[in-house]
Amino acid sequence: MRLLIGTLALININLALSGQSYAGVAEALIPHRAVYDLELQQASDRSGIESMYGRMVYEFNGSACSGYTVGFRFVTQLDTGGTVRLTDQQTTTYENLEEGTFRFLTKSYVNEKLDLEVRGSARAETDGTAVDLTTPRRAKLNLDRAQFPTAQMISLIERAKKGDRFFQSHLFDGSEEGSKVMLTTSVVGSPKVSGDENSELEVTGDFADLPTWPVTIAYFDETKNEDGTPVYRISFELYENGITRDLIMDYGEFALKGTLASLETFDGEGC
Repeated sequence: MRLLIGTLALININLALSGQSYAGVAEALIPHRAVYDLELQQASDRSGIESMYGRMVYEFNGSACSGYTVGFRFVTQLDTGGTVRLTDQQTTTYENLEEGTFRFLTKSYVNEKLDLEVRGSARAETDGTAVDLTTPRRAKLNLDRAQFPTAQMISLIERAKKGDRFFQSHLFDGSEEGSKVMLTTSVVGSPKVSGDENSELEVTGDFADLPTWPVTIAYFDETKNEDGTPVYRISFELYENGITRDLIMDYGEFALKGTLASLETFDGEGC
């Protein structure tokens, strides 16, 4: 299942940040480990889902000069009434902003058995995105020009700070077996400081009084000419340091709510 990852991470506005802008926003990103409790927010009758819950762990490390690593684990238990299925997606990525390169590995387990492994690398080029897949098949792909997740996150924060409220971009994050670029549409609200009634503020600690942008990102598969609805949509509150809370992950037939349960920050590597 797709997250922001990084998730959070927007072109045909191009990789259009200057080196100075990249450095300014990147320096504000905080290495951290965030744990989210997941619960079913809603499910249609057609989905067949009676209950669903789980946990998501997102760990972000690195710097603009050494590159960024992301570790992501998404575990859910789904009950349809007749069957119970445990899914476990484990992803690790490395992204180098200066070189425009990206490495990815995802292992997906169903009921504790490996169901799919995807491994490869990608490079941003002037006319597209060159992808080298090694697993589950060996292939070299030339895809549309796109950003990688951390570069997209930096671009999102930069545009939000400038007051941009609606924009589109293309993203390659290694999902869809590493074979597709997704069109993303982002809607960013005005920054705000949440009230005391938000239970996640206690977890965010020193960041509780900082403003957040309400963000919604929709992901579209342009290879499918259907009714124009997104494959997936995620909403969250975004801090300028890259930390997120109040997640809603909408897959169409069902939606999951992610509540920030714990947050640990690390010392940055610096440049």
